[in-house]
Amino acid sequence: MIISERIFYIMEQKNMSQLELSRRTGIATSNISDWKKKKTNPKADCLLSICDALDITPEQLLTGKGIDPEYKDADMDYEVTRADIKILKQIHSLGDEQYKRLMAYIFKNYGIHFIFVLVCIVLSVVASIQGTLFMQRLIDDYIMPMIGQETPDFGNLFREIVRVAGFYLVGVAATYAYNRIMVTITQGTLKNLRDDLFEHMEKLPIKYFDTHSHGDIMSIYTNDIDTLRQMISQSIPQVFSSFITVVGTLGSMLVLSVPLTAVSLIMVA
Repeated sequence: MIISERIFYIMEQKNMSQLELSRRTGIATSNISDWKKKKTNPKADCLLSICDALDITPEQLLTGKGIDPEYKDADMDYEVTRADIKILKQIHSLGDEQYKRLMAYIFKNYGIHFIFVLVCIVLSVVASIQGTLFMQRLIDDYIMPMIGQETPDFGNLFREIVRVAGFYLVGVAATYAYNRIMVTITQGTLKNLRDDLFEHMEKLPIKYFDTHSHGDIMSIYTNDIDTLRQMISQSIPQVFSSFITVVGTLGSMLVLSVPLTAVSLIMVA
């Protein structure tokens, strides 16, 4: 099956009409009808909204895994999976220029919020790394000296554990704070995008609305802008968090042992 055939196969299984799919996705019924007639295939930027409407994953839609009776394992059918992977990459790809424009748009209205998010991410990562490094101090400075003592003093050990627990609490608070702030940034940015888009669209000539279906126009406001939601709320913070974690972990490894760090990097490479 091709993608459009899978869509209608799933719709048939769920007893969903073309009108209902159009209502859930904002895609014009004329476009859906063209898929049925195999005149066109769904655009890449519509696939995620179709997956949400049909309650399936992108992998299921693109490969047919778990839903397509004609599905074959990837190593048995390379032609279909290569085409599907190309489409999947197109969905999640974002050029450098578009990424810079998006970040500039976010900073225009939420610059201070985003800086605070970065600070919270740093605090969260540092707290996590601090807890890991504490294991060395726990064994070398507190547990080993107490071995063999008849009356070991646990006071210093208890104070260190409390201090590390404080670090973890700071990390938890920072993680909660930046996730909560990202909700405000995400929803506010999407609202501003829709407002600016509507203001721009009001200046367009009548010819534009005569040559574009209402469903396609509404899809810009709903599906196209909503695809940015996951990227702003999850992907961007995860990129910064992962980068800071890698840098912090590498720095900690170098502090503990340069030779072992070199061996670890060679093994990974």
